Parts: sequence; C-alpha cells; structure tokens
Amino acid sequence: MRFSRLFARTLREAPAEAEVASHVLLIRAAFIRKNAAGIYTMLPLGWRTLRKVERIVREEMDAAGGQEIRMPIIVPAEPWKQTGRWETYGDLMFKVTDRHGREMGLGPTHEEVVTPLVAQEFGSYRDLPVNLYQIEWKYRDEFRPRFGLLRGREFLMKDAYSFDRDEDGMRASYDVMMEAYRRIHDRSGLDYRVVEADPGQIGGGVNHEFIAEATVGEDWFLYCPSCDYAADVEAAVVPAGAEELPSAGDLEPLTEVDTPGSSTIEAVSEFLGRPATEMLKTMLFDANGATVAVLIRGDREVNVDKVGRAMWPVPTELMSDAESAKRGFAMGFVGPQIMGDDVTVLADHSVRGGSNWVTGANRVDAHVTGANEGRDFRVDRWEDLSQAREGDPCPNGDGTLVQARGIVASHIYQLGTRYSKALESKFLDEDGTERYYEMGCYGIGLTRIVAATAEQHHDEAGLMWPKAIAPYEVVVVPTNMDQPAVVEAAERIYAELTNAGCEVVLDDRDDRAGVKLNDADLIGYPVQVVVGKRGIESGQADLKLRATGERSQAPLDSASQAALDLLDSAP
Repeated sequence: MRFSRLFARTLREAPAEAEVASHVLLIRAAFIRKNAAGIYTMLPLGWRTLRKVERIVREEMDAAGGQEIRMPIIVPAEPWKQTGRWETYGDLMFKVTDRHGREMGLGPTHEEVVTPLVAQEFGSYRDLPVNLYQIEWKYRDEFRPRFGLLRGREFLMKDAYSFDRDEDGMRASYDVMMEAYRRIHDRSGLDYRVVEADPGQIGGGVNHEFIAEATVGEDWFLYCPSCDYAADVEAAVVPAGAEELPSAGDLEPLTEVDTPGSSTIEAVSEFLGRPATEMLKTMLFDANGATVAVLIRGDREVNVDKVGRAMWPVPTELMSDAESAKRGFAMGFVGPQIMGDDVTVLADHSVRGGSNWVTGANRVDAHVTGANEGRDFRVDRWEDLSQAREGDPCPNGDGTLVQARGIVASHIYQLGTRYSKALESKFLDEDGTERYYEMGCYGIGLTRIVAATAEQHHDEAGLMWPKAIAPYEVVVVPTNMDQPAVVEAAERIYAELTNAGCEVVLDDRDDRAGVKLNDADLIGYPVQVVVGKRGIESGQADLKLRATGERSQAPLDSASQAALDLLDSAP
C-alpha cells in the first residue's frame, strides 16, 4: 500500500473528549472516526486490525469445535419477555416497534435466539454436544458511552453458545472454551488475568472474565499474590470469620439515645464516640414488592450484586428513600429490631458473633445501643454480602488481597438450564425422557480487544502494535522524495517485501522526513525501514523495531531481508 493512496489522515491532536490513551491514539493515528456518541467508523487501518483480531478468534473457535452461524441483529421481544430480560435490560436495550405494532429490539446478546434454534434442529441426545458461534455487531444504549471503543453503543462481538446433555458435559465444554480464550488473548498480545466474575444480566453460575490490566480500566478486581485467586469486586468472596470481632463482654440492655442529625455511620460514630466496627448498618431492598433488610458492620459496604444473587431468582434492588418512607421506615435511622415476619433479614458474616451493636432506633434522630442478635433482632440467613476490599484475607486461606483495575476483554459463563427452562427448550434423552439443555455462553469483544491492546501497547510517540494484529507489518520511509536514488532504493525494498508476502506500506508522500517518521511511530508499524540521502551515500538503510526502539542498519541490497528478520523477532 502506498501511503499517498491510503485513506488515512493522521492528526496532531485528538478531540478534547478523548480522555484515555487508546481513544486519543486511535483517533490521531487514523484508525477510527466518531459518527455519534459511542458509535465509530472504522477507517482502513482500524478495519485491518479489527479483521486480524477477527481472524484469530475465528481460527481458535473453529479449532475448538465451534461452528459459525449468523443470527439477526433485530430480534422479537417475546423470547426476551419469557426469560425476563426485556425488563431487566430496560433502557440499555435499543427497542423499536415495527409497522404492525410488534415490539423488537437490537440484540445485545443472543441467548433468546440460539436456544430455540437448537431445540428446533437438535432434539436428541445423539446430536449433542454442539457449539455455535457468530461474529456480529451488538448494540447497547449506554447511558454514558466513553473511552472510544472501550464503552460504545455499537461494538463487534463474538458470542458462542454450547449445548450439552448434562452438567459434566457443560463443564467440559466450558473448559475447552476457557483454553481457546487463553489462546486468543495470547495471540492478540494482551497482558490479561482470568478472574472470577459476577454473571450480571446474563445470569448463570460459574463464570470468568478475562481482564486486560490497565490504569484506565473501568473494572476493579482483587487478586492474591500468594496464589492464583482473582475475582472482580462484584464477585470477590469475603470469607466468614475474615475479621475477628472484639469481645464486647456482657450483654447490655437495649437503650435508646438521641442522635440529632446523625444519619450516617460516620456521624453516629463521632457523636457517640464509638468506632464504626460497633455500628450495625441496616440497608433496605425491594424484592419484587417484598422488603429485605440487609445487616452489615458499619465499616463495611454492602455488595448489591451479592444481595441480588442471594435473592435470585426474585428481582431485587436497593429501595428508594421514598419507597422506604412509604413502608414506614425512617431512612438513616433504620434498625433490625422492628422487622416483622413479612421482612426477610439477611446478615453479612461480619455481623456474626458481634454483640451490643449500635443501630437505628427506627425514629428520626435516634439510635439504640446494646442491640443483640437473638434477643433484640433475628437473622433469617447468613450470607457473604460484603464488598471485598484490598487487605481482606484471601478466600483460599493464604495471603491478603490486592486491588487492581483493568478492561474486561471477554466473559464466559456456565448458564446451566436458565435459558432452556425459560424458553421450554428440551431434547429427548437416551431413556426417552425430555430434558433441558445444559448451556454455556462465551462472549469476547473484538473492538474492545483493539482498544485494550492499544491501551497496553503505546508510548508517548504513539501505538506499538503486536505484529499479529498490526494493520501493516513494515513501513518503508524514503526521507528525500526529491532524490531519485532514495526513491528508487525505497521502491525496490518495498517491492521485495511485497513479493515476500509482507504487509508493507511505502510512505511516498511528499512530506518532511520528521512528519513521516512521527507518523510511523504514531501508527505503530512493528518494523520501520528508513532510506535517506546519507544512507544512499553509505549504502545503508536504517531499521527500527517499534516495540523496543532498537535501531540497526543493513546494506541497501539486503535491507528487505533484514526487515523480515527483524519482524520475526518482533512481539
């Protein structure tokens, strides 16, 4: 490709809205252009890189036994209503109505399409297992699209779905996909960590995220340096007995005290002169119309996702102040001692064994001291409901957790029968009984891999693509276009590299050498070959390995081979 013909105009600066390195550099290096908030056009350089990621994904999926299909982007509402996700996705899903008044949506994922498809086509145990995948554009109406390709409203995704006759088969399929995903990320050049995760709106049980570590990542996770434990903050386990509670001595009487204006743990702690560890925080949740009270020690935070999992399948959300008041609770002063039988009381393990708690008196500007479980309030279920944090003990029993942040590049799930039951999708087993498919789901964001790789592989000069997904492998830069000998040598090297099957760009623009060399660094070709007037005089071409900055020289008549050898050593 000749740069003079390439549809690429590099920029000195990116728009002010581009906050993170990947967004800035992908715009400046002419990989993407904004069409609307969270929606981007892929320019030729960006499209070539995206297609290379796509090729890696397709090769590994095929090698793992996946079969590629293509499902529609626009999907009917009925199956989504059957699974309950039409409501749970809410405004995150683009929804439309056709001319006949039928509700439709733009697919953010495709469990509701593929599950009935398999039930229709593969109705016998003899047909299983099967793994179907597609590489398709997905749509989510993000409230705040940001960071370029990292959080967009349109993105390219590979989603795969495995169907097995039993749980052992599902787990085996899951393991195969886990290894396929490792190979995909390894080949793409990502530095990543596999972490236990929260299933979110997809649902299911066991699931893992592949997180590319990055300082700008929106996702926090915790890991143990002493073992292989890692989990995102929504899923990280806080083991029972993680922190020893101080002995409070004899049980105190339940005593009400005035605490004017003290509606927070911090304010009550300061007013009464008692530490937050002696406070009992009560948070209220709505579980499909019913009230759930969650008890946690005052110095810890409730993990809303864990509460949702504890109450599954009942949809559960944090109760609003208005709804709390409507149900007779004094927000900021709620305590568990008046909870009736119509309220489900869940308590975090941080509460277990504690005594003489300070908690709300269920009256504005008042608290009680000496609240004790069993005597003054009950606990219906003990659960891990606490938000894990740095310094917590590792659930594996050795070491403490360290917090880091990153970008979720992919997510895999053991769904079990969640969707097959909801959609009444069954197969006929060997003994003649009908059984629900045991399913797995495996998603990987291709556009997100492009952005995450750019986030991890750059310096102050620009992008530094791993050769597997670089848009072009080598750039040949003639620095003096007014010198026929320079142009002739560069043309010859360009032709030799092209004939050798190398993906190469000849920067034949009539621009200053500094502009061309800056663009070579900005775009991030793995190898640069520079031919200048002094090189012609000395018979040498200058070479540079972008990933390391290593510079070398080679005779002009063997510069193309030297570039190929350097490319072989590139990461």
